Amino acid sequence: MPGDFTHSLIDIGRELKRSLIYLRGLQTRFDLPELEGAGYSDAYLEFLTKLVHLRALSISEEILRNLWHIEKKLLLILHADNTGSQTWFLDACGATTHPEQRLLLSNYDIGVEIPSKSLQLGLNFSDKLPELFTGRQMGEDGLRVLHDYLQLCTRIRSDIRAELPLLRAAIRRAKQL
Repeated sequence: MPGDFTHSLIDIGRELKRSLIYLRGLQTRFDLPELEGAGYSDAYLEFLTKLVHLRALSISEEILRNLWHIEKKLLLILHADNTGSQTWFLDACGATTHPEQRLLLSNYDIGVEIPSKSLQLGLNFSDKLPELFTGRQMGEDGLRVLHDYLQLCTRIRSDIRAELPLLRAAIRRAKQL
Protein backbone atom coordinates (compact mmCIF):
# COMPACT_ATOMS: atom_id res chain seq x y z
CA MET A 1 0.00 0.00 0.00
CA PRO A 2 1.41 3.44 -0.84
CA GLY A 3 0.78 4.69 2.69
CA ASP A 4 2.92 2.00 4.33
CA PHE A 5 6.28 3.61 5.06
CA THR A 6 8.36 0.78 6.36
CA HIS A 7 11.63 0.81 4.44
CA SER A 8 14.84 2.70 4.83
CA LEU A 9 17.10 3.15 1.82
CA ILE A 10 19.57 0.80 3.51
CA ASP A 11 16.81 -1.86 3.76
CA ILE A 12 16.00 -1.36 0.07
CA GLY A 13 19.67 -1.71 -0.80
CA ARG A 14 19.88 -5.00 1.08
CA GLU A 15 16.75 -6.32 -0.59
CA LEU A 16 17.90 -5.33 -4.08
CA LYS A 17 21.54 -6.23 -3.40
CA ARG A 18 22.61 -2.75 -4.46
CA SER A 19 24.76 -0.21 -2.67
CA LEU A 20 23.45 2.95 -1.09
CA ILE A 21 25.52 4.92 -3.62
CA TYR A 22 23.82 3.08 -6.51
CA LEU A 23 20.35 3.77 -5.08
CA ARG A 24 21.16 7.45 -4.44
CA GLY A 25 22.31 7.65 -8.05
CA LEU A 26 18.98 6.24 -9.23
CA GLN A 27 17.15 8.77 -7.07
CA THR A 28 19.15 11.59 -8.62
CA ARG A 29 18.95 10.43 -12.23
CA PHE A 30 15.20 9.62 -12.03
CA ASP A 31 14.44 12.75 -10.00
CA LEU A 32 12.98 10.77 -7.08
CA PRO A 33 12.51 12.29 -3.65
CA GLU A 34 15.02 11.33 -0.98
CA LEU A 35 13.13 10.49 2.20
CA GLU A 36 14.23 10.22 5.81
CA GLY A 37 14.70 7.01 7.77
CA ALA A 38 12.08 4.35 7.15
CA GLY A 39 10.08 6.80 5.03
CA TYR A 40 10.10 4.69 1.87
CA SER A 41 6.85 2.98 0.94
CA ASP A 42 6.31 -0.45 -0.54
CA ALA A 43 5.43 1.36 -3.79
CA TYR A 44 8.81 3.16 -3.80
CA LEU A 45 10.56 -0.19 -3.23
CA GLU A 46 8.52 -1.73 -6.07
CA PHE A 47 9.54 1.07 -8.44
CA LEU A 48 13.25 0.68 -7.63
CA THR A 49 12.91 -3.10 -7.94
CA LYS A 50 11.40 -2.67 -11.40
CA LEU A 51 14.31 -0.43 -12.45
CA VAL A 52 16.89 -2.93 -11.20
CA HIS A 53 15.12 -5.82 -12.93
CA LEU A 54 14.81 -3.97 -16.23
CA ARG A 55 18.50 -3.05 -16.07
CA ALA A 56 19.27 -6.76 -15.48
CA LEU A 57 17.37 -7.43 -18.72
CA SER A 58 19.79 -5.06 -20.51
CA ILE A 59 17.37 -2.17 -20.86
CA SER A 60 19.59 0.90 -20.78
CA GLU A 61 19.14 3.46 -18.07
CA GLU A 62 18.85 6.15 -20.72
CA ILE A 63 15.82 4.42 -22.26
CA LEU A 64 14.28 3.93 -18.83
CA ARG A 65 14.80 7.61 -17.98
CA ASN A 66 13.22 8.62 -21.29
CA LEU A 67 10.22 6.39 -20.59
CA TRP A 68 10.00 7.77 -17.05
CA HIS A 69 9.90 11.36 -18.32
CA ILE A 70 7.21 10.48 -20.85
CA GLU A 71 5.14 8.67 -18.21
CA LYS A 72 5.37 11.59 -15.80
CA LYS A 73 4.37 13.99 -18.59
CA LEU A 74 1.37 11.81 -19.43
CA LEU A 75 0.40 11.65 -15.75
CA LEU A 76 0.59 15.44 -15.50
CA ILE A 77 -1.59 15.81 -18.60
CA LEU A 78 -4.09 13.44 -16.95
CA HIS A 79 -3.88 15.48 -13.71
CA ALA A 80 -2.92 12.35 -11.77
CA ASP A 81 -0.90 14.48 -9.34
CA ASN A 82 -3.92 15.18 -7.13
CA THR A 83 -2.98 13.25 -3.99
CA GLY A 84 -0.68 15.78 -2.37
CA SER A 85 1.90 13.03 -1.92
CA GLN A 86 5.48 13.86 -2.85
CA THR A 87 5.68 10.36 -4.35
CA TRP A 88 2.34 10.56 -6.23
CA PHE A 89 3.97 9.28 -9.42
CA LEU A 90 5.13 6.10 -7.63
CA ASP A 91 2.14 5.40 -5.43
CA ALA A 92 0.48 2.97 -7.89
CA CYS A 93 3.55 0.72 -8.01
CA GLY A 94 2.61 -2.64 -6.62
CA ALA A 95 -1.08 -2.38 -7.56
CA THR A 96 -2.29 -5.55 -9.26
CA THR A 97 -5.74 -4.76 -10.64
CA HIS A 98 -6.14 -4.09 -14.38
CA PRO A 99 -2.52 -4.79 -15.38
CA GLU A 100 -3.41 -4.25 -19.04
CA GLN A 101 -4.27 -0.61 -18.26
CA ARG A 102 -1.13 0.26 -16.31
CA LEU A 103 1.92 2.21 -17.43
CA LEU A 104 5.15 0.23 -17.36
CA LEU A 105 7.18 2.14 -14.76
CA SER A 106 4.70 4.10 -12.63
CA ASN A 107 2.12 1.28 -12.86
CA TYR A 108 -0.54 3.98 -13.03
CA ASP A 109 -3.95 2.82 -14.29
CA ILE A 110 -4.85 5.16 -17.16
CA GLY A 111 -8.32 3.67 -17.59
CA VAL A 112 -7.84 2.15 -21.05
CA GLU A 113 -6.09 -0.95 -22.24
CA ILE A 114 -2.52 -0.37 -23.36
CA PRO A 115 -1.66 -0.30 -26.22
CA SER A 116 -4.98 1.08 -27.35
CA LYS A 117 -3.62 4.33 -28.78
CA SER A 118 -6.71 5.97 -27.38
CA LEU A 119 -7.07 8.33 -24.52
CA GLN A 120 -10.14 10.20 -23.41
CA LEU A 121 -9.20 13.79 -24.04
CA GLY A 122 -9.94 16.12 -21.17
CA LEU A 123 -9.70 13.25 -18.69
CA ASN A 124 -8.88 14.80 -15.35
CA PHE A 125 -8.16 12.74 -12.24
CA SER A 126 -7.89 15.86 -10.13
CA ASP A 127 -10.47 17.45 -7.87
CA LYS A 128 -8.75 20.81 -8.36
CA LEU A 129 -10.38 23.68 -10.15
CA PRO A 130 -9.78 23.60 -13.90
CA GLU A 131 -6.91 25.59 -15.38
CA LEU A 132 -7.58 28.79 -17.31
CA PHE A 133 -6.20 27.09 -20.46
CA THR A 134 -6.46 23.42 -21.34
CA GLY A 135 -3.32 21.36 -21.78
CA ARG A 136 -3.95 21.30 -25.54
CA GLN A 137 -4.08 25.11 -25.62
CA MET A 138 -0.77 25.20 -23.76
CA GLY A 139 0.82 23.01 -26.44
CA GLU A 140 0.40 19.65 -24.70
CA ASP A 141 -1.05 16.89 -26.79
CA GLY A 142 -2.01 13.84 -24.75
CA LEU A 143 -2.29 11.63 -27.81
CA ARG A 144 1.21 12.61 -28.95
CA VAL A 145 2.64 11.83 -25.51
CA LEU A 146 0.74 8.51 -25.44
CA HIS A 147 2.13 7.71 -28.91
CA ASP A 148 5.68 8.46 -27.68
CA TYR A 149 5.04 6.24 -24.66
CA LEU A 150 3.74 3.37 -26.79
CA GLN A 151 6.70 3.56 -29.17
CA LEU A 152 9.26 3.41 -26.39
CA CYS A 153 7.36 0.79 -24.41
CA THR A 154 7.10 -1.41 -27.52
CA ARG A 155 10.86 -1.09 -28.02
CA ILE A 156 11.53 -2.06 -24.38
CA ARG A 157 9.26 -5.10 -24.59
CA SER A 158 10.92 -6.16 -27.84
CA ASP A 159 14.38 -5.79 -26.27
CA ILE A 160 13.26 -7.88 -23.28
CA ARG A 161 11.96 -10.66 -25.57
CA ALA A 162 15.30 -10.63 -27.41
CA GLU A 163 17.26 -10.80 -24.14
CA LEU A 164 15.30 -13.69 -22.57
CA PRO A 165 17.01 -16.57 -24.44
CA LEU A 166 20.43 -15.27 -23.42
CA LEU A 167 19.28 -14.82 -19.84
CA ARG A 168 17.85 -18.35 -19.72
CA ALA A 169 21.11 -19.74 -21.09
CA ALA A 170 23.09 -17.78 -18.49
CA ILE A 171 20.90 -19.19 -15.71
CA ARG A 172 21.44 -22.76 -16.99
CA ARG A 173 25.19 -22.15 -17.08
CA ALA A 174 25.14 -20.63 -13.58
CA LYS A 175 23.54 -23.83 -12.25
CA GLN A 176 26.52 -25.78 -13.61
CA LEU A 177 29.09 -23.62 -11.87
